[in-house]
Amino acid sequence: MNNLIRVLIADDHTIVRTGLRLLLKAEADIDVVGEALDGSEALKLAETYHPDVVLMDIAMPGMDGLEATRQIKARWPEIKVLVLTMHRSDEYFFEMLKAGASGYILKGAETSDLIHAVRVVGRGEVFLYPTMAQMLVKDYLNSIQWGEGSGTSLSPREKEILRLISEGSSTKEIAEKLVISPSTVHTHRSNLMTKLGLNNRRELIQYARQRGLIPDK
Repeated sequence: MNNLIRVLIADDHTIVRTGLRLLLKAEADIDVVGEALDGSEALKLAETYHPDVVLMDIAMPGMDGLEATRQIKARWPEIKVLVLTMHRSDEYFFEMLKAGASGYILKGAETSDLIHAVRVVGRGEVFLYPTMAQMLVKDYLNSIQWGEGSGTSLSPREKEILRLISEGSSTKEIAEKLVISPSTVHTHRSNLMTKLGLNNRRELIQYARQRGLIPDK
């Protein structure tokens, strides 16, 4: 078939790869050309088979799906990556989109949704599972609130830390709430000040107040 979509599956669980292969090969317009158990093997098979779509898991041993996606898109921009994962966090979602993924669907989705996603991505369009699409809209609305149209781009974690700083949380308290180390909090705070052109905690709080994150006293 001229419109046959050639798919490479990348997932570290054999039973998942087997199930996906059987599901996809049952479709007349989809063919599974290879299976990879980690990101490194996905790169090798992408070079060998040059698939239309790589169905990519994120959490894999060795090279994960995020790094594999970056490298695939850098070497072969025409290959599309559709993320299939159990992770619904905003950090994974936005990092995969930044890496060049054309779609994101959760492993809890209906099989019909997955097949539809493969077809959508295979013809060069973008597919976002409804839950993830809502996250993208929410982030856009947040960007309006935060006044980032001038080019300032804060990550979801940076926004979260700025909110906590504006609420008066100490470095130790922020670290405990987010389950990260105090040094990581310091790093995020430094990045915030650099991106926003601010010099200290007081200016960060004032910035948050101007954006309506805390009431103006």
